[in-house]
Amino acid sequence: MTFWDVLLAAGALMLVFEGIMPFVSPSKWKETMRQATNLSDGQLRFIGLASMVIGVIILLVVKQT
Repeated sequence: MTFWDVLLAAGALMLVFEGIMPFVSPSKWKETMRQATNLSDGQLRFIGLASMVIGVIILLVVKQT
């Protein structure tokens, strides 16, 4: 697999995971998005940073196995 194949597969998998919640429970997803708009910029940045760090850790663990 080339880099581009892996990048495309990762993007496709991200879209699948992103689509699960609006597909399964659209009303709950809309409520969650409404609540997210009430968060401060600092809180959103922290959530973004935390998710990136967790993603990098998972990639490192998967790469070592």
